[in-house]
Amino acid sequence: MSTEKKKKFIIDVTYLALVLALGYVALKYALPLLMPFVLAFVIAYLLRRPIRFLSRVLHVPKGLVAVLLVVLTYGVIGLLLALAGIRLTATVTGLVQQIPSFYSRYILPDLTELFTWLEELLSRLDPSLMSTLQELQSQLLNMLGQLVSGLSALLLGGVSMATSLATSLPGFLIRLLLMVISTFFIAIDYEKIVRFCLGCLQGSTRRVVLQIKTYVVGTLFVCIRSYALIMSITFVELSVGLSIIGVRRAILVALLIAIFDILPVLGTGGIMIPWAILTALGGNLPRALALLVVYVIITIIRNIIEPRIVGAQIGLHPVLTLISMFVGNHLFGIVGLFGLPILLSLLRYLNDTGTISLFPASALGKPGPETSVNKPNHE
Repeated sequence: MSTEKKKKFIIDVTYLALVLALGYVALKYALPLLMPFVLAFVIAYLLRRPIRFLSRVLHVPKGLVAVLLVVLTYGVIGLLLALAGIRLTATVTGLVQQIPSFYSRYILPDLTELFTWLEELLSRLDPSLMSTLQELQSQLLNMLGQLVSGLSALLLGGVSMATSLATSLPGFLIRLLLMVISTFFIAIDYEKIVRFCLGCLQGSTRRVVLQIKTYVVGTLFVCIRSYALIMSITFVELSVGLSIIGVRRAILVALLIAIFDILPVLGTGGIMIPWAILTALGGNLPRALALLVVYVIITIIRNIIEPRIVGAQIGLHPVLTLISMFVGNHLFGIVGLFGLPILLSLLRYLNDTGTISLFPASALGKPGPETSVNKPNHE
């Protein structure tokens, strides 16, 4: 390696390390603090084309169209969240209220039958053990009764606490208000804000920033499309599996679980595992085992196809995609789950286009046609 190449490599590595350190600090500390303004800018970015289109077609000033679209957007989002929250709260409350009756109807009779059988068995072997068994039965039933009552009260208290917190958090309301107000201002003057920011950059820096912006936006949409494909595959698997084991309204249930599967922490197991446990406690062991088998199959297929689909779309090797998703989710939560693979894909792209020189071309994976960047978009 020549001296010039060594110098360029050292400069690139130092620059990359500095960028990664600043990115870590920004994602870990600055992003949560500035999240209302970031979300406001994202919403304004998504509304910029509808605003221009409606303004041109209706011959109405952009400012007025922007205000109306922002109001409509937040109105629809608020209505959907309110309906979902009401439905979720009612469902959880109903399930919690059914815990005592479920215990007395299913668990208690089975336990009583079990202890009766043990009493008959021990009476034949050693009558002196009867008193010990009866004492154990009494203590166990009392403990389970207290546990069920405490669990029911705890969950009901958690529901009421969550409801009260949702309506009495001034900090949340302030952040929400700032986000809404910021969206109005950004949507009205979006082009001016973008031109001002680009005007602060000169030469190659401006070119690289536009290149990164175009690539990242395109890759985000590619990731959304990839996870939509994964959700569709999960929906098909659930529909087939639940139909085979005889679940009523299998397609509707599969759709709801597939939507819930988007959540990175809970996923399909957040519904399938409690469902299987409650089914087993209800005495239907074959149905419970069938639900667990469906869950295991879906989880295995998901873990196989997710890194392959996402990695193929953003041009990374499946192993590197899986590692980056795991590390990103551990460090930054759902933002890191998507952000770190996109960052590695961006580094690969910048390296392959010669903007930086950190490793051999396509060392992180082969370039995907889905993530190729054409002419920079100045919007």
